[in-house]
Amino acid sequence: MNYLTIAGSVKTSFIEKRSEFIGYLSPVHNNEEAINFINSVKAEHRKAKHHVYAYILRNDNIIRYSDDGEPQGTAGVPVLDVLQKKQLTDICCVVVRYFGGILLGGGGLVRAYSHSAVLSCDSANIQHMYESTPVMLRMDYTLYGKVTHCLPKYGVLEKNNHFGTDVMLELLVRNEVLQDFAKELTEISSGNIQIEYGISGYADFSEVI
Repeated sequence: MNYLTIAGSVKTSFIEKRSEFIGYLSPVHNNEEAINFINSVKAEHRKAKHHVYAYILRNDNIIRYSDDGEPQGTAGVPVLDVLQKKQLTDICCVVVRYFGGILLGGGGLVRAYSHSAVLSCDSANIQHMYESTPVMLRMDYTLYGKVTHCLPKYGVLEKNNHFGTDVMLELLVRNEVLQDFAKELTEISSGNIQIEYGISGYADFSEVI
């Protein structure tokens, strides 16, 4: 199943009625990584009263959040809601609040924590992860032009190439188009392209999708 995540950690901040909200966003792959990330942010901001968080993991469909002392439903849930609306997974968001002395009220807190999560998500490098298969092509030079011409049609990632006695291309192909891609290669080459398949996994196709 395809999914969206982020490439690396980001940090954002803004001031709302003298309270500072600092948003942290990081890719995480399991519960331990999420907890470690949350604890690292808490350690960095020991003087802050609130360390609100939410995280979503693909494995076991884990969803966790915490208001961390804010009124129930005004902090962790809004942050989680942003992550879900952005359709992000394998991700953890922590929002640190330094209280500025002015009460924001329930609605103000919801807006502030949501805004912090949105800022962080919008600052992140989004990855479009697809289940894909490494494909190695070996062909005669006369077929190289035909093959490269059809690659964009299938959103193929070109990983490497080698020009020796034959042309060799190392590609990543999304599994959802793999069968059609292989069929077209066979047709345009009259079966004269050698195709080898690697082990399927997930890869970021943001640059071609």
